[in-house]
Amino acid sequence: MTASPAPAPHNKDPLSEIHLQVGVRLDRQEHRYTSGRRQLVEVLARAGQPMTLPDIVGADPELAQSSVYRNLDVLVRCGVIRRISAGGDHAYFELAEPLLDHHHHLICISCGTIEDIRIESDVERLVDQSLADVASRSGFTPIHHSLDLHGHCADC
Repeated sequence: MTASPAPAPHNKDPLSEIHLQVGVRLDRQEHRYTSGRRQLVEVLARAGQPMTLPDIVGADPELAQSSVYRNLDVLVRCGVIRRISAGGDHAYFELAEPLLDHHHHLICISCGTIEDIRIESDVERLVDQSLADVASRSGFTPIHHSLDLHGHCADC
């Protein structure tokens, strides 16, 4: 009788998994995963919502604004962080997919508030198919989509 293999651990630390994926993405672009970049990724992962540069710096006093700005640029170019334009003075930043689950945004053009939204999986499939059909007619090969709705929030 042979012993069964030990079951694979199911409860991986999500932050460890994020760090692993970020390290791989940076390595592909020949960038190092420095401690400053690690801190920045942790701030965004803990926030769970898009943040402005001042929000990021305010969330971790050890982060210097100048290095956060430079690191955001590198992390955006490497596909680790997504930059979201809300039309005001500040851009917002969040971890990119698939580091976060697939979602969309409601963006208030008056106050700049951004709310994450998720749509039902059957609607998401319909959106994917519709966009793939449009892209195909243009000879375009889609990789992923993002949907940001711009308008006015309930408070405005």
